[in-house]
Amino acid sequence: MMITRAVGLGVAVRRSALNPQAARALVFRNATPKRFIQIQSLSPSAEQQILNSQRLKRPSSPHFTIYQPQLTWIGSIANRVTGVGLSVLLYGYALAYLVAPGTFDSTHVIEFVAGLPDAVKYAGKAILAAPFAFHSWNGLRHLSWDMGKFLTLKGAYQSGYAVLGLTAATTVGLLMM
Repeated sequence: MMITRAVGLGVAVRRSALNPQAARALVFRNATPKRFIQIQSLSPSAEQQILNSQRLKRPSSPHFTIYQPQLTWIGSIANRVTGVGLSVLLYGYALAYLVAPGTFDSTHVIEFVAGLPDAVKYAGKAILAAPFAFHSWNGLRHLSWDMGKFLTLKGAYQSGYAVLGLTAATTVGLLMM
């Protein structure tokens, strides 16, 4: 009984010992949740209207309009854009080859490119080489992050500038081929 007095449960224990019915009612009353919210069924259009009005009251997330551009998020966006662009080109060419294999086979493509002016050839090579180089080097940068390297702010910026430099050098190297 000493423990129940220290905690303040002495009276409750005595009551439940003398009246087990009251103890069961107390336990049942606390076990069942009470709802003080009135619930009503709404039509789907009314639900959508309430949801839209709630969305209008939410604050918008600050992004380009507030934050100063940083190498880390510009690099992340560029990595996604170059990946999507290269994927679209690859799958687009593969689908075009499936649809018209006679038009998009290697001999016809080489003949078509050989007939283009040199400026168009170099521009096309640059348009393909720069995203390929950036996405490749930035992918290696991400792999180094997965290994736990360059995770500090200084390391992230150093690796970002290294990716930009290697991209420029690789693009010029691929253009000269």
